[in-house]
Amino acid sequence: MPYIFPPPAQAAVPVAGSDTLFPIRRIFCVARNYAAHAREMGHDPEREPPFFFCKPADAVLPVAFGETGRFPYPGVTKNLHYEFELVIALASGGRNLSPAAADACVWGYACGFDMTRRDLQATAKNKGQPWDASKAFDYAAPVSHIVPRGKAPLLASGEIALKVNDTQKQHGDLSDMLWPIPEMLVHLSQLWELKAGDLVFTGTPEGVGAAARGDRMEGRIAGVGSLMLDVI
Repeated sequence: MPYIFPPPAQAAVPVAGSDTLFPIRRIFCVARNYAAHAREMGHDPEREPPFFFCKPADAVLPVAFGETGRFPYPGVTKNLHYEFELVIALASGGRNLSPAAADACVWGYACGFDMTRRDLQATAKNKGQPWDASKAFDYAAPVSHIVPRGKAPLLASGEIALKVNDTQKQHGDLSDMLWPIPEMLVHLSQLWELKAGDLVFTGTPEGVGAAARGDRMEGRIAGVGSLMLDVI
């Protein structure tokens, strides 16, 4: 049966060192997964079940390692924030996963930015409204090319850091996550059936802040690579 108009192209991110593409199904994000970041946002970092939000697959902005992406400053906001994160790419999934099954779902890693219209988010929080306008706008998910995990153990530690205009802004270690990758996926799979093509943003360290036109941002994660963006 024909479509009434051509369907949009499949959102995808290239695989590093390859001519293949990783097709994106959904983008999930975990909130407040580093205690220091929870504190800087005015929340108590006591361990409690994680909570999640989503971005549309077509919000992705792929950027190759060694290249600099161009991120267009979005409309409506006067307080755009950067949040630099480890992103995991799933090649399988399921419901109500065990930690071992969650581990087996992870195909690869990428660097990513959870770009946020912070003023819109604050307004939504105050009114008890959804966060979509603050988190799910066009190009809100810049992502580096995906590095295959292979047979290596899951990343559980390693430096994660961000510089803006050559000034250190964010710095932490993946071991600082309140919910490490397997536990995070266990909880996520209780809310949604995870499937191949899902990307999961794993949270950001402290030091989030405003990004302005003309800024250059460079994030690095040990064992994964880097992601560079110019805000235009």
